[in-house]
Amino acid sequence: MTTYLDAAPGEIECLRDFGNHYVCKGRRSIALAATLLKQDEIVAFPTDTIYGLAGVVSSNTSIEKLYKIKDRDENKPLSISISSVKHIGHWGIIDHIPRGLLTTILPGPYTIILKRTQNLNPAFNPNHDTVGIRVPHFKFINCVAKIVGPLALTSANVSNEPSCLYASEFEHLWPRLGAIFHDSNRFGTSVQSLRKGSTIVDLSEPEYYKIVRFGVGAKSLISFLNSVGLECLED
Repeated sequence: MTTYLDAAPGEIECLRDFGNHYVCKGRRSIALAATLLKQDEIVAFPTDTIYGLAGVVSSNTSIEKLYKIKDRDENKPLSISISSVKHIGHWGIIDHIPRGLLTTILPGPYTIILKRTQNLNPAFNPNHDTVGIRVPHFKFINCVAKIVGPLALTSANVSNEPSCLYASEFEHLWPRLGAIFHDSNRFGTSVQSLRKGSTIVDLSEPEYYKIVRFGVGAKSLISFLNSVGLECLED
């Protein structure tokens, strides 16, 4: 991978005149995506649900760009996408989570809200003591996060517009992005139910859960959380 990362800056420069579209395929593409993110570019990725826009959590410039492109309320928090379930405890407090719960549901179409740790960039969601964490069931984005660290992740659309399953649906944002990555296996296989996005579940309170957004896989998740003894916290 080091060889691909070393070559990526020059390759990006050479390809710049030919557009900013790439395919999610192999170490070369992973290196290009990681390098663009390290350059504070905002990159569009497919995930296991809808298309997402990503920046680097540790970069204040990336965070600012992401909010501007989305035309997003600065008080509305972003989620993070990380490379592996085993790293969740570095970014969110999991001491109270039942053993095996996280490894059972992740990677998968779920965003887990936890109390944030001090390891997160203080400028990331500064007015919130919790953080939404994703580990998508999509190897490409996880490999990129393994290289650059947590990704600030949000849906690939302007705020209050419909979510997108395909890159063509947010074509108006392309000129503002560092790159758009395409999954050659995605076309024709996605179903409209994925447009609901990830199910967001708050697990920050011991012994309780709260479904913040009913998205993909919500019913299965609720059944599992009930089976391990967690109680639903209603509004």
